[in-house]
Amino acid sequence: MTKFIPKPNTKTHMSKLPYQALGRLKAGHMNQTEKKYSDRLELLKRAGEIIWYSFEPANLRLADRCFYKVDFMVMTKDYQMEVHEVKGFWTDDALVKIKVAAELFPFRFIAIQYKKKEWEVREF
Repeated sequence: MTKFIPKPNTKTHMSKLPYQALGRLKAGHMNQTEKKYSDRLELLKRAGEIIWYSFEPANLRLADRCFYKVDFMVMTKDYQMEVHEVKGFWTDDALVKIKVAAELFPFRFIAIQYKKKEWEVREF
């Protein structure tokens, strides 16, 4: 005898899950917030405030099988390297990773969040 398992209502079922979609975009493709921030970096570059920037240029190893993917690597006009992490919102996992990365690597780590049509900046 075959047991019948009803197919869940996808719309209702998926909305009740506490998960967020990971990996929706292919590597090297920016989400809307990252694109908006990239436009801002381009303006800063043209104004001479920064020399260079790159999107997702590296993964930093934090531990065995644990990596931190850099959103933007930025070189300031003073030739200092900075890591800019762009977030719509922060998860516990993301906060832990950026804090660990800031302890392990000799870069300035900056969190960027777009809220209420303004860029909020936080340094780690």
